Amino acid sequence: MRDSADDHVATWAAELDWLDPVREAIIVRLTILNRHLTQARRAALAAGGLERWQFKILLGLRRGGPPYEASPSDLADRLGLTRGALSARLRPLEAAGLIERSGETEDRRRVRVRLTDAGYAAFERHAGRESRDEAALLATLTPAEQQTLADLLRTLVRGTEV
Repeated sequence: MRDSADDHVATWAAELDWLDPVREAIIVRLTILNRHLTQARRAALAAGGLERWQFKILLGLRRGGPPYEASPSDLADRLGLTRGALSARLRPLEAAGLIERSGETEDRRRVRVRLTDAGYAAFERHAGRESRDEAALLATLTPAEQQTLADLLRTLVRGTEV
């Protein structure tokens, strides 16, 4: 059964004698899937009323495990942000009740950022939507095919992480 990548490859293979059609088909299909996942994630964020940067901060706190808190400097490092950029992003999340900042009891100068119950719930709603979208995307593959694809993609990713 043909897909849009087959048409793309056929067009360019006729024009470019140096084109590797297998490689081109792989790259085009990965690009199509990336575009699909990006659009699905944007839709899931919009449905949940979150911006991508907001979700990334909730994710950064959640990734740390219970009690879902971190110092601002640790959180900035996890997210690849400067301390100033993180601080500006925390204010609206705090105002929305998704996180809270509090001083440590021993040293009030040290601040902790903590995921609130509302922030935890917002993360769960969004992550659940993403999971359902991803499951729907992969539903055309059998579990064995999904494992094979995961293994092949791991090999590709490991090759880029050398």
